[in-house]
Amino acid sequence: MSNKFIKVHQTSSRLRYKYFLLKEKFIDEGILKKYLEKIKHVESVRINKKAYSIIFEINKDITSEIESILSKLTLDELLSNCQNEAVCVSCISDEEPSIKGMVRASSALISERFVSNNLLKASITTSASIPLLIDGSKELLEEGLTSKVLESAAVAISIYRKDYLAANSTNMMLELGEYIEETTVHKSDDLLKELAKPNVEEAWVEKVVDGKITEVLIKSNEVQVGDIVVVGIGNTIPVDGHILEGTGSVNQVSMTGEAEPVVRYRGDRVISGTIVEEGRFRIWAEHVGSDTATQRIKHYIENSLNEKSSVQLKANKLANKLVPVTLGLAGVSYIFARDFERVASILQADYSCALKLATPVAFKSTISKAGHNGIMIKGAKSIEALSNADTFVFDKTGTLTCGELEVISVESYSDDWTEEEVLNLTASTEEHYFHPVAEAVVKAAKERGFVHMHHEEVEFIVAHGVKTEVKGKSVVIGSRHFVEDDEKIDFSEHKDKINNSLKNGKTLLYIGYDEKLLGTIGLSDELRENTKESISKLRKLGVKNIIMLTGDTKEKAKLIADEIGIDEIRAELLPQDKAKIVKELMSEGKKVAFIGDGINDAPALISAHVGISMSRGADIAKATADISLLKDDIACVVEAKEYANKTMNLINNNFNATVGINSCILAGATFGLFSPIVTAVLHNGTTIGLLLNSIRGVKQ
Repeated sequence: MSNKFIKVHQTSSRLRYKYFLLKEKFIDEGILKKYLEKIKHVESVRINKKAYSIIFEINKDITSEIESILSKLTLDELLSNCQNEAVCVSCISDEEPSIKGMVRASSALISERFVSNNLLKASITTSASIPLLIDGSKELLEEGLTSKVLESAAVAISIYRKDYLAANSTNMMLELGEYIEETTVHKSDDLLKELAKPNVEEAWVEKVVDGKITEVLIKSNEVQVGDIVVVGIGNTIPVDGHILEGTGSVNQVSMTGEAEPVVRYRGDRVISGTIVEEGRFRIWAEHVGSDTATQRIKHYIENSLNEKSSVQLKANKLANKLVPVTLGLAGVSYIFARDFERVASILQADYSCALKLATPVAFKSTISKAGHNGIMIKGAKSIEALSNADTFVFDKTGTLTCGELEVISVESYSDDWTEEEVLNLTASTEEHYFHPVAEAVVKAAKERGFVHMHHEEVEFIVAHGVKTEVKGKSVVIGSRHFVEDDEKIDFSEHKDKINNSLKNGKTLLYIGYDEKLLGTIGLSDELRENTKESISKLRKLGVKNIIMLTGDTKEKAKLIADEIGIDEIRAELLPQDKAKIVKELMSEGKKVAFIGDGINDAPALISAHVGISMSRGADIAKATADISLLKDDIACVVEAKEYANKTMNLINNNFNATVGINSCILAGATFGLFSPIVTAVLHNGTTIGLLLNSIRGVKQ
């Protein structure tokens, strides 16, 4: 399927398109820009996501090539494009903050004190101030009145007045402030970069060489889905997958924030970027390259650095609106006092720096801290949306419940087969199938003394079940629809037993043998131990409505809701109903957070104001969610809400402090209480203090 686009404008060196793939919520303009800039003969690319616009500067007519790429481009290709980079962040400069400006300004301040010649004083001061004066002039022409324009005007007035001490002191304070600001922002970006761990460059993979299975060392980007990857003590796991063989401990601190190593057994899932501390594993590679957890983290980081929240945009707009106010006060002050020194002081008292810089730094600090605790937040908008959320909608399975099924009953409908034999037959067929039902059956069989039954090759039918042969007779295992409708096995003789099991809340797995219903295995999914506590904490954090969605019967859903304190249940739902319910709640004016983990949860995760995916969820759920949890713990939902609430409180406090303190400084400068030097010290000191407060971030 091709992407829709419209060519809006074309010259020999410039192309502009309306590109409607940019309407997709999860397309990130930073990654797209970096990808398109790699096209040969493209000089630069500008993207405006809100306007769905892409502008190409080109040095050769490559229109047909660009349009071909635009029509075929996919999100997977974008992510694959950056899978081999240590950090897939195109919007961060690796350039360290420069101290040159501060050295230049301080040198002028000191040397001017030892010079008596006024012409030489003027030359030294002007030379040191030229970069600021040029930047201010450029911004005036390109962007109008900005804080940089006011600052350069203040220094220019001091030079004009021959107050070289004020000019050099102000310039040095501005350079010092700018250096600290750049360092602070750079540090906040570095905090995020730490989350994007470098890829494992090589991996040991089992290959058939000369008819024998041999471990071969290959580049990690050459690992294919289905390969058997071998990882030993001290090595980093390069793929997401399941353990086929081996027992040991895995350090997951880099991915989940859990300090204690966790023990992993056969059948357990492991994620890339974690380290084997004890033992040796043979891992079946389920996700490789750009699909691994580490690559998804990099994509989250890209989003978190590019995205601006509404409160951030509000701060920027307010800062820009207050520049003319400062300029106006300076003009009025001059009319009444005819004092250029006072004008220079007023021009120093600007709101812009603290308003524009402290907010994004606070967001980045929270994203970094949450990431180190296994909570991946896609950007500033996600934090703001979660803070505002007053309605939490939980999909039951895998969120409120453990998502780990447990065998609680086995029934044989044949006198020739015992319950143990029915269980052994099912486990023998399903032991190589990594699915929650299969894993529960195999686990139960092992606990009861598993005896393997020989079978032919197993055929896996996605979302239905499995088929094989034992002793020349067909075996079908799976859902009722698969066994009864697709495989035409008669259920009529055992309907009463089946209905009784279903009324008792069991999830049933059906086993057919030799075209007859051989028996059923009853499974149950238990509530998480801390579900009730987590629901209670969410209420204390300001959540007014908590809703549970489930396909269970109303009776069973009500029992769970009463036990954990759910306000409202929606039961007997079809998968497509979830997104519809979320939209209904939003239309009622509720701020909705949806928490889910399945493939069918993706539409609801996208539709909600903020979507949260559980750690064991489907990849499509993680890709579409605003917040992805790396720890399988519902308490992380509470932690995420706490982070969001505290971050917005920090930003609001910074905002009020900025307006309050700078207003006082501005008033003092207007009435002649502060000299330009004092104003510069107070203004820059306030900005630096607020920046440091933002990077310190929230306490958890």
